[in-house]
Amino acid sequence: MNMNRREWMQRGATFALGIGLGERLLASTGKPPLSGEVKSAGSPKFPPKFLWGAATAAHQVEGNNVNSDNWLLERAPNTMYKEPSRDACDHYHLYEQDINQLADLGFNAYRFSIEWARIEPEKGFFSRAELEHYRRMLEACHKRGLTPLVTYSHFTLPRWFAYQGAWENPESADLFARYCERATAQLGDLIAYAATFNEPDIPYLFHWINLPNAPAGMDLAGLMAAQKAGLMQHLNAPQFSSFLIGDAEKSRENMMAAHTKAKSAIKSAKNIPVGLTLAMEDDQPEGPDSRYAEKQADVYVPWLKLAKQDDFIGVQTYTRSRIASKALPPPQGAELTQMGYEFYPESLEHTVRLAAKETAVPVIVTENGVATEDDTRRVEYIRRALAGVKRCIDDGINVRGYIHWSLLDNFEWIFGYTPKFGLIAVDRETQKRTVKPSASTLGKIAKANSL
Repeated sequence: MNMNRREWMQRGATFALGIGLGERLLASTGKPPLSGEVKSAGSPKFPPKFLWGAATAAHQVEGNNVNSDNWLLERAPNTMYKEPSRDACDHYHLYEQDINQLADLGFNAYRFSIEWARIEPEKGFFSRAELEHYRRMLEACHKRGLTPLVTYSHFTLPRWFAYQGAWENPESADLFARYCERATAQLGDLIAYAATFNEPDIPYLFHWINLPNAPAGMDLAGLMAAQKAGLMQHLNAPQFSSFLIGDAEKSRENMMAAHTKAKSAIKSAKNIPVGLTLAMEDDQPEGPDSRYAEKQADVYVPWLKLAKQDDFIGVQTYTRSRIASKALPPPQGAELTQMGYEFYPESLEHTVRLAAKETAVPVIVTENGVATEDDTRRVEYIRRALAGVKRCIDDGINVRGYIHWSLLDNFEWIFGYTPKFGLIAVDRETQKRTVKPSASTLGKIAKANSL
């Protein structure tokens, strides 16, 4: 991939990574509360036992995830990645310090992922040492009163799995379920909520990203395919695939089967609540030729239907998207984040309403945040997003928690370390942590369980 193509890849994926699709609901659903909901009477208080936390993902914070497919992707010729992950935030060794800081700030939950590439570095070999590492992380959470929400697959995959075709491989569902069963047998007694996948709807979003002046008129999906072809040739691996660059159609069919099998495997080892998290953007139709409904159906409606059988749905939202015949750019003059998103915290309320309406299962906001160097804007974003969550709760929607993205300024995939999503800053040279005012603000809200 030449430099022009890489540039377009980075610009286009700005609208895809870390976000997804959703629907704008302009009013309350008017539905009676679901079973187990707490109906608020307009008080600033959130429901008892509401989860307040922050999130990380293993590859983005642990560092040196050398047995993963992403380690290869970051170092491939003409890679789309701005820089490699290297040591990341060294959370692998500093997790106890980070967990203590989260608890000290007033939070009561921590969402993180366990890394399949560490746990099963070779097909069929499960590392007891790595499972014990994640058990110590879970124990550290319980020691400080943090409810652990664990994701089993947050984008990255073992190298051996990628060499066998990743999610395009018909055996992938059974291989994933086996990993989930083994991990749960060792860790399940300490896990409060389990998510099989993080944002499995992302690959289909790539088909909806049109890049003006892209080489040969290629869309983002075409650019991803070119990246995949180049990597397969470089590695001399004709079957190599990955979550972010794989065949979306083949991958979705197998991932949906993998979710169902993994859920059964997890529950056979330990009967804990199981769901998945979805990337949901606040889609808003624009004009008479809007393809809004088509985009909704294509990207994540299948996952919402699947989630009806789950114990909860994780909603992950960052901004809105105006849909005409394609996704429109942010309005002229709109405030933009470091990712190029429109600063639009009200989007979260709309996607929570949609997820609750379509699935009828409890909702947990498993990611929401903003990439900015100006922490005062993060504070503003948090306050407005939470006001929307509270309106959902007041209307009887069963929202169980709010997990902010992210705990640390971390490795943001193809964008490297430039975007700053963290409540806590990380010095890239020393790994020193610095708590931002936004962390204290959200921590005070969490401690009070009230806006």
